[in-house]
Amino acid sequence: MSETIETTASPAAEGAVSGVEIQLEHVTKRYPGSRQPAVDDVTMTIPAGQIVILVGPSGCGKTTTMRMINRLIEPTSGKITIGGEDALRLNPDTLRRQVGYAIQQAGLFPHFTVAQNIGVVPGLLGWDKKKIADRVEEMLDLVGLDPAQFHGRYPRQLSGGQQQRVGVARALAADPPVLLMDEPFGAVDPITRGNLQDELLRLQAELHKTIVFVTHDFDEAVKLGDKIAVLGNQSKILQYDSPDAILANPADDTVAGFVGAGASLKQLTLLRVRDVELDETPVTAALSESPSSVRQKLTERGSNYALVLDERRRPVRWVHVRDLAAASSLATAGKPLTDLVSLQSTLQDALEAMLVEGGGVPVTGARGEYVGTIHLDTVIATIQRLRGEHAES
Repeated sequence: MSETIETTASPAAEGAVSGVEIQLEHVTKRYPGSRQPAVDDVTMTIPAGQIVILVGPSGCGKTTTMRMINRLIEPTSGKITIGGEDALRLNPDTLRRQVGYAIQQAGLFPHFTVAQNIGVVPGLLGWDKKKIADRVEEMLDLVGLDPAQFHGRYPRQLSGGQQQRVGVARALAADPPVLLMDEPFGAVDPITRGNLQDELLRLQAELHKTIVFVTHDFDEAVKLGDKIAVLGNQSKILQYDSPDAILANPADDTVAGFVGAGASLKQLTLLRVRDVELDETPVTAALSESPSSVRQKLTERGSNYALVLDERRRPVRWVHVRDLAAASSLATAGKPLTDLVSLQSTLQDALEAMLVEGGGVPVTGARGEYVGTIHLDTVIATIQRLRGEHAES
């Protein structure tokens, strides 16, 4: 029996699926002394290269179900296959090194640097030091952390959002086909949580892993999931379908309770910023430009505001024409951005960001570069269109 889970395609190939299919067949978990099983007879197929969300109330068995995939919890009965391999026949340590795992509050080793944390699994797999070092640099860049700045830091020197990014980088470092995520963003503030969700969607668009994601937040499930499994007690599958199908047709009253009120408004979480037209007319300025040249540019364009971009074209602050007269540098002129969205963000995220920013919100691309601005009237027009379509249906 092979001790390696084979991927379906090279992850380096453009648009290739690097994840593998997972199948659970009649999987049950009974704990000694318990009258009822924690997980009872679960059967489901998790498609290769998709994000499948397990959502349900606390104590329903969703985390237990997920942890049985990499045998952090051993199933009592049933069969689990990963990429066609019987997971219960693999060496547990070998299996876990081939399945990425990210948890709430990151779970980083506090006495290891960021680089050492990311390099843990590649080191266990016997990679040479040069290959590990190169992979650490690559992963830090992939999750949006400057390698030169974060390589030697310790977890205590990072914000909660930065720790979660490092946790995801560590889980992906050995290029596993499967990533398990147990409420990974549950302990951070709402803005950081939204940014981390966007980052995961951006990574997935690039890597195409098979991701099993546990949450109790249905809005998060709708935003992230290609498919959602709504679970009841003992991980009974109440409905397993795409987010739009569940929003439109909840299987029963329990699922309808998860969907909650305002299902039509929740459709905003199904539309991405990339799906609407962006405004590319705002004046932009490089951080290195002189305030006087930016002031002249604004005057020529008949505009009051400029968006300041750093050396990697990432938006950093708004500057008003009146801020430029006495400014010696764009680094301190105007006001720093408090929120922005990416092409992967939902229109609901964009709407919330507008409430924080008080106007249009900059939109970033795959590497955080500026690609345009989204405005309130665009979101309102989309809401009105959705309401019209909902009324017709």
